[in-house]
Amino acid sequence: MAMGMKVDLAIKRNPHLGRYIEKVRKELNETPEFYEQLSRDMKDLDWVNLIYPVGDPIFIHIYGRRGDRKYRVIQPELTDEEKIKYNKIRELIFIKAGYEPPHKTKEEFERQLERLLKDSVVLVEEPVPFEEKKGFMSMFRKIKVAVTQEEYDKIEYYLKRDIIESGPLEPLLRDPYIEDIHAIGIEPVHLIHKVFETMETNVQFSSYDELDSYLRGMSERMGRPVSTGRPIVDGALPDGSRINIIYADDVSIKGASFTIRKFAAEPLSVTQLVKWGTFSAEIAAYLWMAIEYGKSLFISGETASGKTTTLNAIIPFIRYNYKVFTAEDTPEVHVPHEIWQRLLTREAGPEESRVEMFDLLKAALRSRPNYIIVGEIRGAEGNVAFQAMQTGHPVMATFHASSIKRMIQRLSSPPISVPVTFMDNLNIGVFQQAVYLKGRTLRRVLSVEEILGYSSELGGVMTKAVFVWDPLRDEHIFRGLNNSYILEEKIAPLLGYDDPRKIYNDLFLRAKIIKKMIEHNIFRYRDVVKIIVDFQKFGVEKLPFTV
Repeated sequence: MAMGMKVDLAIKRNPHLGRYIEKVRKELNETPEFYEQLSRDMKDLDWVNLIYPVGDPIFIHIYGRRGDRKYRVIQPELTDEEKIKYNKIRELIFIKAGYEPPHKTKEEFERQLERLLKDSVVLVEEPVPFEEKKGFMSMFRKIKVAVTQEEYDKIEYYLKRDIIESGPLEPLLRDPYIEDIHAIGIEPVHLIHKVFETMETNVQFSSYDELDSYLRGMSERMGRPVSTGRPIVDGALPDGSRINIIYADDVSIKGASFTIRKFAAEPLSVTQLVKWGTFSAEIAAYLWMAIEYGKSLFISGETASGKTTTLNAIIPFIRYNYKVFTAEDTPEVHVPHEIWQRLLTREAGPEESRVEMFDLLKAALRSRPNYIIVGEIRGAEGNVAFQAMQTGHPVMATFHASSIKRMIQRLSSPPISVPVTFMDNLNIGVFQQAVYLKGRTLRRVLSVEEILGYSSELGGVMTKAVFVWDPLRDEHIFRGLNNSYILEEKIAPLLGYDDPRKIYNDLFLRAKIIKKMIEHNIFRYRDVVKIIVDFQKFGVEKLPFTV
């Protein structure tokens, strides 16, 4: 179907889109291009003027030169008269809802809302002003508001958006290309886009009261109510996105603020990260070997360096029949294994009913998992994680440190306080960072470090960099070739190799499998997982390509 025909169909279903395009054509003296999907290559365009859908009736318009692009939500706009009708219909629905049986699912809620809406309106051919009728409260059940079909569609959208969905933020939460959403007081909301990076939006709260009410409602739905007495709250939205709310204006000077970190329904695959250059196929193969054979590793880096994305991408390397135990504050880790024990901390409620990360990790030691994954290690639970490693439970986690030296310093200092002599229970540190390269912000693994152990002669922990990133060529160099302690001393004996250097044949075979997947455009997470599992079960014979 031609692109022009697709735009015409979209406009036919959504008249407000046609009106918006006409308005933009006059403002910019240029018609926006319509795309069903965006490409990462668009990031390099000097000028963009495009529209893409995120689910009727919402579309997104992005325009401007690189470094000064604007993000505009296109949705039906209510006129002043339609706002009066919307508020009256909403009032009627809330009154009638008191006579309805409680809904059990979101679908039931939506059907109930649709039924109450139909019961509150009468369809007319031409718009007519709303006239308030006087009467007792019981009369509300008989009042009907006259609306045209277009007014009905608009009001239905806003009712569902504000009552069932996420209100003013719904368009941003629907957009699959958004990574982070930032709001400070009633200033325009900003976001970080996967293709076009940081942009200002046309989404904005009209008053501090509206913002406070919105955040109270959102936090209550998460089960972590915010208040002036508890002004800082972390939680997860229904779609799995992570939110941090700072509520009190004496804490957040410009008014309540929040940050949302969005997570895709399906994690990014290891092949996708290799294609983007986050790390090389050889690093992926090295981690594959380490994880498949039960080594412990931390993915470490600064905020927004992509640690959790990398963690999710490499989890499929855990053997398919292993029991995996995850402990998190907010649900971000995705595990494709059948035996997955997923636990979350509980911050709300009386002190005796709270469950902290420390408690979850102690429980993990009793549940006999094959692998323990911690969303992020920050405090005393780090000591428990090292106890788990010491008793034969491999651990993967994210950690906040920019280098192997800083990581060891933090691990060995309060509140974690792991003795340096125990540091080699952790086998590998993967260090990742957001780097500014050729005018673009990219995620790169800067190094992969092996922890060899404590040396009393040297008075410290010995480490070895097996991979390092060369920023000039944007390449990863394999320094550990024929010189890897983990591969030769820890894994090769498990495979019974008389010559430990045979282990590199296994590594390069896995690197080749990853490269073949990229050649065959296999990037979907579930497809990549299937190939990894088939290789673990049957070897190269079951692969959909030859290696």
